[in-house]
Amino acid sequence: MDNKTNIRLTAAELSSLWSQYVNDTASVCVLEHSLTKVEDEEVRPVIEYALNCSLRHIEELHTLFTKDDVPIPVGFSKKDVKLDAPKLLSDTFTLMYLRQMSILAMTTSSLAIGVVTRSDVVSFHQSVLQESVTLQDLSREVMLKQGTYIRPPFISTPDHVDFVQKHSFLAGFIGERRPLTAIEITHLFINVQTNAIGKTLMMAFSQCANNEEITQYFLKGKKISQKHIDLFSSVLKKEDLPAPMSWDTAVTDSTYSPFSDKLMMFHTTAMIAAGIGNYGTAMAASPRRDIAFK
Repeated sequence: MDNKTNIRLTAAELSSLWSQYVNDTASVCVLEHSLTKVEDEEVRPVIEYALNCSLRHIEELHTLFTKDDVPIPVGFSKKDVKLDAPKLLSDTFTLMYLRQMSILAMTTSSLAIGVVTRSDVVSFHQSVLQESVTLQDLSREVMLKQGTYIRPPFISTPDHVDFVQKHSFLAGFIGERRPLTAIEITHLFINVQTNAIGKTLMMAFSQCANNEEITQYFLKGKKISQKHIDLFSSVLKKEDLPAPMSWDTAVTDSTYSPFSDKLMMFHTTAMIAAGIGNYGTAMAASPRRDIAFK
């Protein structure tokens, strides 16, 4: 029987493995610094789990690339992190950040599994997906225990099944607006939360970046995040629904960067890409025209 792992890597397989490698090398830098500065002993095991997963991924990816004579991607290394740099973000925020990273990892792994073919590559992405689910569970459990987990809003349970009968269901700019659907509430909530995380990271990065142009880039990102937080929160508040809390206080006063400008810029562009994906999904799931437009 032919060895199914001797087939050349497809474009989908190469791109997914390449992206995973670069992302994991960046994660190792962030997590190693977090681990040296963590003070909360309940948060430490979650960071350790995430770090060990990333280190194992890098090792497995090295094996896959070498086997197929693929050049090892240039990711991030010890040159991009200063472990002796002061703490930049609180342990509470780090836990929230890890939970958000696990959600992104679940999304990218699921997409990869849908397009890769070779059995060894499929197995790799399946293991990454399972580890991401475990990281989500670990971070959620600690946040629930510590009272920092923010649940999406509760809504009243409908007493019957109903169907859309009129085009006014789509209205939003003119005339009477219908209440938000549960799906619209969910996406507004998620996008407020992800922008709050992004704003906090932009604040932290802007105060310790070494290049002035990059500092201004982060400050612009902070303003955009705040604008989106205000926009989506206002829609929820008009419906008498709560918006997620801000994490501004999670940033310390340190101006000594633990990360290279290169790493912080990569992290920022990765968040932008994830945000675009979130907005695209939210637009498709929001029938009310004014919500989709926002």
